[in-house]
Amino acid sequence: MTASAPNTLTSGGLFQIEEPDRPAHRPRKAGLGIGIDLGTTHSLVAIAPHGATPRVLADDQGRALLPSVVSYVGETPVVGYAALAQQVDHPDRVISSVKRFMGRAPEDIDGPVPYALGERPGDEGRVIRFDVGQGRLVTPVEVSARILEVLRRRAEDALGAPPDGAVITVPAYFDDAQRQATKDAARIAGLEVYRLLAEPTAAALAYGLDRNEQGIFVVFDLGGGTFDVSVLRLDRGVFQVLATAGDTALGGDDLDRALAEHLLAEAGVEAPTPHQRAEALEIARSVKERLSVDTVAAATLRHAGLEDHEVTRETFERVCQPVLRRLKGPARRALADAGIDRESIDGVVLVGGSTRVPAVKHLAERLFGKKPLDDIDPDKVVAWGAAIQADILSGNPRDGVTLLDVVPLSLGVETMGGMVEKIIPRNAPIPIRARQVFTNYSEEQTGMTIHVVQGEREMAADCRSLARFDLQGIPRLPPSMARVEVTFQLDADALLTVTARELMTGVAQTVQVKPTFGLSDEEVERLVLESLDHADEDFAARDRAEARVELDRVITAVRRALAEDGDDEKLLPPDERSNIDTALADAVGAMDDGNLDAAALRRIRERLEAAAEPFARRRMEAALASGMAGRSVGEIEHAVGDEATLDERRGGHHATMEDPVAVTE
Repeated sequence: MTASAPNTLTSGGLFQIEEPDRPAHRPRKAGLGIGIDLGTTHSLVAIAPHGATPRVLADDQGRALLPSVVSYVGETPVVGYAALAQQVDHPDRVISSVKRFMGRAPEDIDGPVPYALGERPGDEGRVIRFDVGQGRLVTPVEVSARILEVLRRRAEDALGAPPDGAVITVPAYFDDAQRQATKDAARIAGLEVYRLLAEPTAAALAYGLDRNEQGIFVVFDLGGGTFDVSVLRLDRGVFQVLATAGDTALGGDDLDRALAEHLLAEAGVEAPTPHQRAEALEIARSVKERLSVDTVAAATLRHAGLEDHEVTRETFERVCQPVLRRLKGPARRALADAGIDRESIDGVVLVGGSTRVPAVKHLAERLFGKKPLDDIDPDKVVAWGAAIQADILSGNPRDGVTLLDVVPLSLGVETMGGMVEKIIPRNAPIPIRARQVFTNYSEEQTGMTIHVVQGEREMAADCRSLARFDLQGIPRLPPSMARVEVTFQLDADALLTVTARELMTGVAQTVQVKPTFGLSDEEVERLVLESLDHADEDFAARDRAEARVELDRVITAVRRALAEDGDDEKLLPPDERSNIDTALADAVGAMDDGNLDAAALRRIRERLEAAAEPFARRRMEAALASGMAGRSVGEIEHAVGDEATLDERRGGHHATMEDPVAVTE
């Protein structure tokens, strides 16, 4: 943190601010809440009124799953199965998998977008808008709102009245922009959002609450295209997510592709056409589902000339081994992040339709040493948990259950030298409040620019910038004497308040940031892995940056001392002045040399401190004699380089930190 001219407050991305001391939710008198699983492929709505067993609501044809697809072919948008039926003929006007675009900007999208994009004046490339023809542009939030509106109407029909509010589930890796976009879509759909709930937390609630158990549980979530493993602790009615890990490019679709390639090879097709590949995938999916129940299934590929080919469960599992092996890494990583071993696990919860595959169930059992819980339909378990939590927040408490999610990426601030001081670490439970005290860098400093960042790297340039704001009115004090307390508070929806307060004057500033774009699941995972891959070079860069800050502080102190008393030969004889000038020139040159490592920079700093030590001692004695001790001692200590003042020399980026305090609901 450095003094600077005030910068325009930027909304770089993730957070909508809530009042620090306001409860995230104030349950009203007993009402009707609904739980919504807003999925990439399908969405569901469930209820659990007044403590009843959760029930997923179906449409008038008895279908519980609503395809997350919206068609804009006609004047009135169509949602669900009717939209799905129009996708082949109108792929440019039928939007599916919109969840992947929530809270994101065009520049965040990896690879080609399967839809035409448009822009309105003022967007400046920050907003995704799908061009669905006839001059219509729709955002991902608007598309999601259509899906939520159908689910709301379905709930109204079942309840006989509008719901009082909803709990909507989101992936554990959703960042705050994506969460805020989800809440915006719900409001457009006419829903009050009680809270957003991480999908693994919802699954744990669906399974763990009725059993009233304590222990460690693993949520093993294998969907069509994504895979997540979460480790949770249940203790006296409190679910706490200890860690999450996953692979955003791994799911049941990969099992389908592996079997499809096998079937095409059995048919002797080396270079399949698009029609042959599409048919093989469709048949492979059907065979996979049959083999989840039976041990043998027949496959026919008419376009490839394969008739009634017998596929055994053993064959299916053999061809899928490369995919199944990929499930092991995230599972082990989640346990490592949680700091537990498999012997500590008390239960395993299966989520996602792909966990119906026997080989997947067996793998989960081998990985975690426990037979998985699977008595709730894995497609519905997340909606069940959301419904239970919605009922609680509607004013129907269930044994005081509280839910804690985790922070997917560390949150911190940039400090002198471009380093990151993490205030809330990755996988910290939320809600949470954490405070850290920082100090001024120089006597001239009357303000601080607070740069909030997110990520696991050691340097701010390698992390994601969230916001900048300025705290003015810091009193002029010697370096490290002014103290600024920075508080980060995450509420139950992982929305952040950042407050900076100067402790002597009480002057404070709170940042309010509305997200403009967010991170994808893939990017969150990539950032975590990058921090591991670059750990050595990152710590070397941080060490070098710290050494530069230390050297710069001593240079500044020596220059100030020379400017004030350098011509007084009683304090500084000519021969000592020459030594200081030489050491100072070397130090300034070192600051200009970007190739020196931390050790070299510290050696140069020590030479400058040694050269200036006699001069500093005489100045201190003279200052004490003249009654100017306060100001001069601070300056001289920094010039001398007394090891007792090392933390003060680093005061711009090293400070007292209070342990984060988990705030339960």
